[in-house]
Amino acid sequence: MIHDTTIDAREVAHYENLAAFWWDRSGPFWPLHTLNELRVDWIKRKVCQRLGRDADQPQPLRGLTALDIGCGGGILAESIARLGARVIGVDVVEKNIRIAALHGRQSGLDIDYRHDTVANLAEAGERYDLVLNMEVVEHVADLDAFMASCNRVTSPGGAMFIATINRTWLAWLFAIVGAEYVLRWLPRGTHRWREFRRPDEMEALLGLDGFTVQARAGVAVNPLNRTFGLTRSTRVNYMLMAARTDGAK
Repeated sequence: MIHDTTIDAREVAHYENLAAFWWDRSGPFWPLHTLNELRVDWIKRKVCQRLGRDADQPQPLRGLTALDIGCGGGILAESIARLGARVIGVDVVEKNIRIAALHGRQSGLDIDYRHDTVANLAEAGERYDLVLNMEVVEHVADLDAFMASCNRVTSPGGAMFIATINRTWLAWLFAIVGAEYVLRWLPRGTHRWREFRRPDEMEALLGLDGFTVQARAGVAVNPLNRTFGLTRSTRVNYMLMAARTDGAK
């Protein structure tokens, strides 16, 4: 395993066991496939709104570089690549990278997948227009160090998107008790309540490096038809878009 103090070994082992199921839409990752449609549209529209682009064009993100942190099997990376961005996907689980690269080739997409950490990319001086930090922060061992690296790889004038779960009793009820034990939508042990991140915690870490949150949205789940939708409430799942000023280092 790659040496990095932000890596949680238990999380790596968990996702190594699930790696083969990334593209099984009826398997344990079906919620991500369904959620992906919602979040990709939100990302696309927020980026286009900020840059003055037409979100309804076939490839509105053409010319932009995007880093997908914790890319898993490539579900989000492939969607962003289809919108025209040049995508780099990194993951600390080597099996995930192999599966993502194979599926990407089979889909005819040119995505640069790497078995690496965002800390290494930051040390190498790499910078990206869009940093996709989706469903990752609740799985890292050292949130402060991880976010410092994520901030560094975001280009001046660029934007970071974060999706995670709030640390509230309601999130514990829905994301753990409901999703993992009652409905069994996710494998048991996917989440740990104490690792959930509050919006104010994330905004504070972004603010350390000159980011300002420009958009936020909650994500609601309908357990009857297994669909996701946007909501104003961030008490359970939420997404943030934070922009970095041109003068940031």
